[in-house]
Amino acid sequence: MEQTVNMNEVVQRMHVLFITLDSLRYDVAAELYSNGGTPNFQQYCADGWQQCHSPGNFTYAAHHALFAGFLPTPALNPKAPRLFAARFAGSETTGANTQVFETADIVSGFAGMGFKTICIGGVGFFNKQTALGRVLPSFFQQSYWQPSYGVTDPASTRNQFEKAIELVNAAQQEQLFMFINVSAIHQPNYFYQPGAQTDTLQSHGAALQYVDGELPSLFEAFRQTGRDTFCIICSDHGTAYGEDNYYGHRIGHATVWEVPMATFVLKKANNG
Repeated sequence: MEQTVNMNEVVQRMHVLFITLDSLRYDVAAELYSNGGTPNFQQYCADGWQQCHSPGNFTYAAHHALFAGFLPTPALNPKAPRLFAARFAGSETTGANTQVFETADIVSGFAGMGFKTICIGGVGFFNKQTALGRVLPSFFQQSYWQPSYGVTDPASTRNQFEKAIELVNAAQQEQLFMFINVSAIHQPNYFYQPGAQTDTLQSHGAALQYVDGELPSLFEAFRQTGRDTFCIICSDHGTAYGEDNYYGHRIGHATVWEVPMATFVLKKANNG
């Protein structure tokens, strides 16, 4: 899935929806995709998940890089042109189709182009309850978080998407850059696996299937806005479940560095 779309043209007419599936591993996403376990991702991400390497091995580090335009790096083509970039000398991955911002981050760059920038937080680094938890949301003009969006609520994705839909419906003619940090896949995720008492690789996959089931309502809201939407869906990092005796993330293991990414255009509804 090499980047061939001209982002300089996309930003002139489309919404941009950027979703991070916090902690999702590439191997789990790819296996569920190939087995038909995530039918909505299969419908919208028709080319499948692209295997990439994360720019950071935990949420805070990864999102600073993502918001600077360093999306996950394609594993088979590390020098592939990036979708977005903050201008700096010597960049080897800024191409003719890259949308280049003069700002230090892409979020304020989108705001400068007239987009309404919105963050719907998920994990603790977006909860705005401490100085640290306010850093990433502060990039955005509007940011939202409540406990029902966080990792301990089994309905977190539905709650996040309901807020997103409310904001999309209220936007009228405004062009949106909406970011959603989906928290459901991050531990704890055992409650998505019936009968489970602890997090496992299986409950990790079950959490992704839960998220998959919530996608249609969000996508339909964007389709009804009268604009196409450029969608970026990726993981910020993976997480280990005992491989080589590693657990969690913020560690240098392949289960953490290897992440899935997909981009596609969500076409506006034809209501005529």
